[in-house]
Amino acid sequence: MAFDGITIASIRQELSERLTGGRIYKIAQPEPDELLITIKNNGGQHRITLSASASLPLVYLTDKNKPSPMTAPNFCMLLRKHIQNGKIIHITQPGMERILNFEIEHLDEMGDLCRKMLIVELMGKHSNIIFCDASGVIIDSIKHISGLVSSVREVLPGKEYFIPSIQDKLNPLEVTGEDFMQRVFSGGQPCFKALYSSFTGLSPAIAHEICYRAGIDSGLSTAALGEAQRQTLFQAFSGLMDAVRTGLFNPCIVYESAGNAFVPAEYAALPLTSYPEKRRKPYGSISILLEDYYAEKNILTRIRQRSADLRRIVSTALERNVKKYDLQIKQMRDTEKRDKYRIYGELLNTYGYGVSPGARSMEALNYYTDETVTIPLDPLLTPGENAKKYFEKYNKQKRTFEALSQLTQDTKAEILHLESIVNSLDIAQKEEDLIQIREELIESGYIRRKGGTKKAKITSRPFHYTSPDGYDIYVGKNNYQNEELTFRFASGNDWWFHAKGIPGSHVVLKSKGEEPPVSAFEDAARLAAHYSKGRGLEKVEIDYTEKKNVKKPGGGKPGFVVYYTNYSMMIDSDISRLTPTE
Repeated sequence: MAFDGITIASIRQELSERLTGGRIYKIAQPEPDELLITIKNNGGQHRITLSASASLPLVYLTDKNKPSPMTAPNFCMLLRKHIQNGKIIHITQPGMERILNFEIEHLDEMGDLCRKMLIVELMGKHSNIIFCDASGVIIDSIKHISGLVSSVREVLPGKEYFIPSIQDKLNPLEVTGEDFMQRVFSGGQPCFKALYSSFTGLSPAIAHEICYRAGIDSGLSTAALGEAQRQTLFQAFSGLMDAVRTGLFNPCIVYESAGNAFVPAEYAALPLTSYPEKRRKPYGSISILLEDYYAEKNILTRIRQRSADLRRIVSTALERNVKKYDLQIKQMRDTEKRDKYRIYGELLNTYGYGVSPGARSMEALNYYTDETVTIPLDPLLTPGENAKKYFEKYNKQKRTFEALSQLTQDTKAEILHLESIVNSLDIAQKEEDLIQIREELIESGYIRRKGGTKKAKITSRPFHYTSPDGYDIYVGKNNYQNEELTFRFASGNDWWFHAKGIPGSHVVLKSKGEEPPVSAFEDAARLAAHYSKGRGLEKVEIDYTEKKNVKKPGGGKPGFVVYYTNYSMMIDSDISRLTPTE
C-alpha cells in the first residue's frame, strides 16, 4: 500500500508517454496542498492531479474535475503567471526517490525562452510541490518549510533546492552484486526488512515479493541464509530491477477477504505473485489503478464511519441484554431448591404430629428417595405452620421459575437478534445496506423515528453469486433480506443454508428443478460460512435443507427460523472462486 519508488517510476513512464511535448492549458488549486493541471497534447486533453497531502500524497492522471475556489491561491497564481501555456520537456525521477521533476519550457515577460522545474515530492508528511528556476533556486512552494520546522532543509523562496540525504540507502538500479551482498547481509535482520531498509524506493510489499520469488521465507534472518540462497535472493532482486529499468510494469491490486467481501489490501506497479492470481486484479494504467484503489478504500472508510452510530446502539443494547440474561440465569438457579421445600411441607404434614413443641428440626424418611432428611423448623411455629411456610416458599419459587423460563427465552432471542444485526453491519458494503439495518433497529424499538420522517426507501438487494456450475446463489445482507429470500423468493425445492448455532446470512441455492451437483452445494455452504460470525475459521459447520423444511415460528424475531430435518457439512469460508454478479 506504499506509494514507493517503483510505483512512481511507473507513473513517470505513463506521464512521459502522455504528456511530454504537451502544453499546459489550465492550472487550478482545488485544495490547499493539491494542484489540478490540464495539458493539451497530440490533439487530446489530459488532466493530472498533484497532491502533497500529508496523509495521502498522490500523482495520477484523471478524467475527473474538482471545483476550485473563486479566488485562486497565491501559489496557483504564480504558476499561471510563469508556466501557463508552457511546454513539458521532460518528466524525470532522480534515482528511485519518491520525487517527480517536471521540466517546463516557456516564454518570459521579454519573450525569451526559459525553463522552470516543478518538483513533486511524495514523502508522506514531508510531501511538497516546489517551483524552481533553471538553476535550482526555489521560486515558491505549496508548503513553506522554515528552519524552525526542519533542521535538515528549508523550503522557502530564494533558497537553493536539494534532495536531503537523511537515509543511508542505495539506488537499487545501480547496485552491483558486491554492493548487494555487503549491504543486505551485514546484519541479522529479517530478509524483507533488510531489503527495503537498504535500497531507495522499495516498499515492504515489494521486499516480500522479492523473497517469495527467491523461495525464501521473508521473515528469516539474513544471517541464516547460505551462499546459494543469497545468490538466489540477489537474482530475484535483479529480475525486478530489470523490469523497472526497462519499463515492464504490470500494475495490480491485491484483494483480501475482510468478512463482508473482498477489499483492496495492497497494490504495486509490478505483479505481486506472492498472492494467488485469483486475488489479483491487473491494470493497464497505474493512474486508473490508483484512482480505483483509493476510491474503494474511501467507500470502505465512509461505510465504517456511517455504521459507527449503529454499532454503538447495537453494542449498548447487546451488553445490556447479556447482563440481564446472566442475572436471570442466576435467579433461575436460585429456584432449583423449590422441590425440596415442597417435599419438606409434605413430610411435615405426614410426620409432623410427632414433633416436640419448640423443636428446631425434624428427621423424616423421604418416601421419594427412601433417604432420611433433616428438616429445619422455626421453633415458634407449629409443624403445620412450618409446613405452610415451606409450601409458600415452594409456590413463590415455582412462580419465579415459570416467569423466568419465558423471560430468559425472550432475552436469549433478543441477544441472538442483536448478534445477527452485528453480523449484518459487518457485511454491509454500501450506504443503502445501512439504511435497511437502521429501519430494522427503528422497528425493533432501539432507535426512535424522528417526527414526520417517513420510512426510508429500501434499495439494497441480496448478494447474487453464480457458481462455476451455473447455479444461482443468493445471500441475505440482513434479517429482512433473509426473510425475503427464505419465505418469498425461494421455492420449496430450492436449498437453504445457514451456519449452525451462530449468527449468519440465509443462503439460497436455486435448484432449477433438479438436484444440483456437490460442488454447487459446497459453494453455497462456503458462502454461508463466509457471511457468518464464523468467517475466517478453518472450518464452519453448515446446516442445509430444502426450503420447504424451514419454518417461521409465531412471534419470532426477523430472520429467525426453525427446521427439524437437515443435513450438515464442515467447510471453509474461502469464496475466492466465486464472483458476485450484483
